[in-house]
Amino acid sequence: MLKTEPIMINFGPQHPSTHGVFRMRVTFDGEVIVDLEPIFGYLHRGIEKLCESKTYTQIIPYTDRLDYLASMSNNFAYVMAVEKLAGIEIPERAQYLRVIVAELQRIASHLIAVGGFLNDLGAFFTPFMYMFREREKILDLFEMVCGQRLTYNYMRIGGVSHDIPPEFLPALKRFVDEMPGYIDEYDQLLAENEIVLARSKGVGVLPADLAINASASGPVLRGSGVRWDIRRADPYSIYDRFEFEIPVGKMGDTYDRYWVRIQEMRQSVRIVRQAMAELPQGEVRAKVPATLRPPQGEVYARIESPRGELGFYLVGDDSPHPYRFKVRAPSLINLTLLRDLCIGWKLADAIAILGSIDIVLAEVDR
Repeated sequence: MLKTEPIMINFGPQHPSTHGVFRMRVTFDGEVIVDLEPIFGYLHRGIEKLCESKTYTQIIPYTDRLDYLASMSNNFAYVMAVEKLAGIEIPERAQYLRVIVAELQRIASHLIAVGGFLNDLGAFFTPFMYMFREREKILDLFEMVCGQRLTYNYMRIGGVSHDIPPEFLPALKRFVDEMPGYIDEYDQLLAENEIVLARSKGVGVLPADLAINASASGPVLRGSGVRWDIRRADPYSIYDRFEFEIPVGKMGDTYDRYWVRIQEMRQSVRIVRQAMAELPQGEVRAKVPATLRPPQGEVYARIESPRGELGFYLVGDDSPHPYRFKVRAPSLINLTLLRDLCIGWKLADAIAILGSIDIVLAEVDR
């Protein structure tokens, strides 16, 4: 029998944006992973501490940079926290516009998550480019609304910065009419693809009890069969007015995490259709003082972002800026499971497992 010794390899950057922000220190026995330590680096910006010296309104653009693939979601969660702290009521039209852009953002984020995951499986860029095609249409819609395509700064304390232009709803209708057909196309290409199945079925299984104990959320948790979605479990904004399903996996493997995201895109289209049909007229922003000074107190507001539970904890002290500002970032929490998912698998599998978690490193950094 051949005697071998474990070898340790520092692996990275592999995931985009892992230049110094994240690497894996992997110990191999031959080709098999026997240990893995995820090492988080720094982007050298300290957003949480920076925000404690900014006014409540000045903080909004900083939230765009936390999860830059779901900037609308970050805006949404943060302004909800401030509104809860200050007791601000939101106009009905603004509530509907927030839901519309948040669900479009979920679709755009999942398109990148699924396309990047398939790239990690070795599909190179063909599926990725297909999904970029639809994401561009969503970015066109966001550009109509706020003039930006990545960091939107669209939400405002008390509502949104602008009402939608006249051309927005016709363009949105075209998109929601077309998108289900494109999702069907992805399913035809990928759901029964031999390589996708071989690389993802049974790989990186996350048991439901471990997912719960590790505070996992989003598609990572629902892929393990746990039907937990904050839009249903603890409804915020006006989500309790809409009908939608919560897709869950069966095995908790890499494939199920991919499958859940595909199905969630279908449900987001469904929510957007309902919000469009019910969209009322009226103001899009409440009257809020130019310099907001919320009373003393502490709040936690959370939403179901594309990656899971995104929460903002604020402590107010009657001043124009928060005394304490903390973020519960789903990428950070979900990434702590990487070691458990990878032990016993090979290096190529670790890349697929990491891709199935769908992290954005800017919200992992602290």
